[in-house]
Amino acid sequence: MKHPRALPYLFFSEMWERFGYYLMIGIFTLYLKDVKTGYGMTEAESADLYGTFIALVFLTPFLGGLLADRYFGYRRSIIAGGLMMAAGYCLMAIHNTAMLYTSMSLVIVGNGFFKPNISTLLGNVYSTPQFKAQKDEGYNIFYMGINLGAFICNFFGAALYIMLGWGYAFIAAGIGMLIGVVVFIIGTKHYIAFDIKKGVSKDDMSITRIVLLILLPSVIAGILGWLLPGSLFGSDSTDAFIFACIPVLYFYGSLYFKAEASEKRPIAALLAIFAVVILFWAVFKQNGSALTTWADRYTNRSLEGTTAKVFDKLSLAQTIPYKKDSVALYDQQFRLQKENGVILKEFNYHPYFRNLNEEQKPAEGSGVMVWATNLSQSINPGWVILLTPLIVALFTWMRNRNREPSTATKIAWGLFISGLSALVMVAAVYASNNGAEKASLWWLVAGYGVITVGELFLSPMGLSIVSKLSPPRITSLMMGGWFLSTSIGNKLSGVLATMWDQYEHKANYFWLNFALLMAAAAMCFAMLKWLNGILRERGL
Repeated sequence: MKHPRALPYLFFSEMWERFGYYLMIGIFTLYLKDVKTGYGMTEAESADLYGTFIALVFLTPFLGGLLADRYFGYRRSIIAGGLMMAAGYCLMAIHNTAMLYTSMSLVIVGNGFFKPNISTLLGNVYSTPQFKAQKDEGYNIFYMGINLGAFICNFFGAALYIMLGWGYAFIAAGIGMLIGVVVFIIGTKHYIAFDIKKGVSKDDMSITRIVLLILLPSVIAGILGWLLPGSLFGSDSTDAFIFACIPVLYFYGSLYFKAEASEKRPIAALLAIFAVVILFWAVFKQNGSALTTWADRYTNRSLEGTTAKVFDKLSLAQTIPYKKDSVALYDQQFRLQKENGVILKEFNYHPYFRNLNEEQKPAEGSGVMVWATNLSQSINPGWVILLTPLIVALFTWMRNRNREPSTATKIAWGLFISGLSALVMVAAVYASNNGAEKASLWWLVAGYGVITVGELFLSPMGLSIVSKLSPPRITSLMMGGWFLSTSIGNKLSGVLATMWDQYEHKANYFWLNFALLMAAAAMCFAMLKWLNGILRERGL
């Protein structure tokens, strides 16, 4: 009640948009690896495509933010982006490789128009003196809307793909996105006054120059990266992505050198923050790849008694028969075996039983009921919903006593706390004897719980600090820069996940994650005095 009336509409628009996106992401790698009705990809193949996809999803906000700032405005960009994403999700229901890439392209472009502009519009709503002090709090509440959608979507996704197949789950994602667009249109009167195009200043590059000097070179560089013999960074798609990013990174660097003197330090601070948070996203975004694999292959998903009946009634579980049949061949590390691109078969039990304790295996010919793997994707947003009110209350309590940390300090602590989550998964590996026995679900719950605390210190604060420090004429463009850092981190998450099969002892994989996040935290703490000085200069 103490916040702008626009907040509920933006909250629910984003909630439904995230419902669609995370429903799709929650089943994406499972669908790609499904040897019966999916594409039968290996862990590395699915992780590489997943990483490239979510990287491009967060790369296009660079362009979407730019076009909204200068030409289209925020409302039209948000609506157009939402409609493209809805179409993309629905087209994923068509099982065809060409259609898969077409639908992915629609989601990539649509998110570019939707994501940076709804976040910028929210920041504009909080730009008035009445609400300026509540901006961090507003972004925290908005962030809970994101995670409310991310939490509930997986239950719909699980029920639909179990009962009807993958295609119906993708269509549900499209319907959710359409609901988000409708909610946004209904609330127009509450934010129309804040939909102000910034135009082009004398120092800004024209759109023609951006196309010729940034976008066209990005496309050419990406093609060259793809065509290079061998793979410099692990795969052709990774090479292409990294090469394509170079001109975009150059553009953001040019913003600093061409800015007026009063704008240089705030832009430099934002670029520094963008750089360090890349490593956070590289670890955090493994929820759809490596951590989904951990849930699917290494976590005990068996259900019994009343719980089994409830999950079965809600179509959130499926029964795996305990009898030998022709199944895909996996080695002891659950690596799918292929020969000349063809999946090898063996006459054996379902792979789920390979690391299930003997006393937990059912009688021959019967079966075991397991909860749907994609439900593990709701653990993180579930924690966000539970913890957001506590984090908001903590910072409000500290603010009332003039002890609230700066936004930059919150981000630094967020990186450190996130790193501790990797230690939880290291313990999970040892507790399960390196996957020789299935691990308890509580390891995943605990790991997600720790990284969620770090996320709440970092992610909504990132959106807030961009809104605070960006020069008004390039606010949405700098929001695109935040998502560019997310994009690079997302791609790195895919690169890391492709290495999952290379680690015989999975603890070493999580030790790598720990090292990356501790390095990022150390860099952020080292810059803290400088960052806080810039925030004080801006009266923040």
